[in-house]
Amino acid sequence: METIQILRIPFAKITQKEAIDKLEEFLCEPTNHVIVTPNPEGVMQARRNPYFYEALKSADLSLADGTGIVLASYLQKERLPERVRGVDTIFALLESLSEKRNFTAYFLGGTEGTAEKAKENMQKKYSRLKVAGFHHGFFSAEEEKKIIDEINHLSPDILLVCTGMPRAEIWVAKNKKINARLTMCLGGTLDVMAGTAKTAPPLMRKFGLEWLYRLIRQPSRFKRMLDIPRFVVAAISERVSTNNMNNYKND
Repeated sequence: METIQILRIPFAKITQKEAIDKLEEFLCEPTNHVIVTPNPEGVMQARRNPYFYEALKSADLSLADGTGIVLASYLQKERLPERVRGVDTIFALLESLSEKRNFTAYFLGGTEGTAEKAKENMQKKYSRLKVAGFHHGFFSAEEEKKIIDEINHLSPDILLVCTGMPRAEIWVAKNKKINARLTMCLGGTLDVMAGTAKTAPPLMRKFGLEWLYRLIRQPSRFKRMLDIPRFVVAAISERVSTNNMNNYKND
């Protein structure tokens, strides 16, 4: 699949519709496929965390979950066609699958009770979905082994890991051979599924202002949000550096 590098992180040059088609292809294959959805904040974290960087690089599909990622691609010769939000993608995938066949999932993440509520809501919404198992995201090393054994035993079609970035991506990379067909790292999606969190209003989503919505609701995120202007500076600096190098070669 064709990718575009944004600050050394590959992103699939793909639309959401094409992403759904690719995910359904993965579900027909016998091995696990890892899906990540980095935003500008995630890209900057990966520049500081080599384990997170390797986890993103090794994923089977990396979706541009951030308007800033798409805008940064405009600085290059090739552009990403559109933003592909993780939360939108999983709901679109569940909708598509529910029209075709029965399928199973395992929900991992959130506080205690969140994954269970997400299971209840999603099974009501998608009658052909069976959430075979679930567990909250604050597990010990001993519980982790039991979770992995349970997932391997249940062999779900879809494994949602919503334990927060970069913990989810690093954990999934370490357990890539787990017995699932599709493992998706999706941040706070289980909270949305459970109804304990809301996505930004449509107008804010349209203009890529989810970060502002989250900051208003959670002012404690301010320090983390500083990675957004850092991302802008880094993307522009990389482009300027590339142009200077090309000019030097031409001279």
